[in-house]
Amino acid sequence: MKQTCIFIFLTLSAFCFSWANKPEKEKRFNAEKDLLVMQFDCKTDVDDIHSAAAFKTLLSCPDFSAINYFAVAGTYGIQEGLYVPPNELFQQAFRDNWIDAHTNRPKAIVKMKNITLECLQNGGNVWIAEAGQSDFSAALIKAIQNDAPEINTSERIHIVQHSDWNEKVTSANSLAYVKANSNYHKIPDGNAVGNGTPGFRTPGYNDWQTKVKDTDLINLWELAVEIGLKYNGKNGRYNNEAVASGGLDFSDLCEVCWILGLQEMKDTDEFFNTFGR
Repeated sequence: MKQTCIFIFLTLSAFCFSWANKPEKEKRFNAEKDLLVMQFDCKTDVDDIHSAAAFKTLLSCPDFSAINYFAVAGTYGIQEGLYVPPNELFQQAFRDNWIDAHTNRPKAIVKMKNITLECLQNGGNVWIAEAGQSDFSAALIKAIQNDAPEINTSERIHIVQHSDWNEKVTSANSLAYVKANSNYHKIPDGNAVGNGTPGFRTPGYNDWQTKVKDTDLINLWELAVEIGLKYNGKNGRYNNEAVASGGLDFSDLCEVCWILGLQEMKDTDEFFNTFGR
């Protein structure tokens, strides 16, 4: 057991060291001054619940724990269907670093405008991982432009999207706006393996139970799995077959991996081998 623990520690340390020493152009994200925002639609697929747990797991790596980040729940677009309530899990994962746009979108936009402006006015860039649609991002960029028209949002705000479906259920005006007023990146879909980003949708996968060692992360994943099974396919919500089979789907995290230069990671198993600690 002692040798196994030493091996896991050395593997994680080597991985984080290699990331920290990547060239700046490959890393994209500047951890010293940039802001990482992950926006979750939570409607109607439960994959956002797993993605939030995976996001927190990644941030628990010592080399990423100092990243300036914020999470937003309820950033859905024009799609129909019921919401998947994430508040208990988000509070457990992110504490004070998240806001509920489902309950009060105008308040959330003002909050995020203030947070992003602080970063931008201090010389950093803002990176938004769209675990959902871009309607909230469009409203946020408009608010920033109204308050600080001198900021070139097309260069300083980077939006990353991996899903064709998410683009289709973003209102046409909002999608056109973010593409014109941000540095918009469409990357390969995180639901598949071997396409240039990690594939984090794995039916029947439950090996996280033996790979995750941190008690807080174990509790977080247990809650994520519980919420996912509770709402998956219920009352007309989308039936995620990977989740229904007892597996995991945190495909939206591929965007964060791309932002942080971790796009060479292969799949769910490699994620937990690396970050399960």
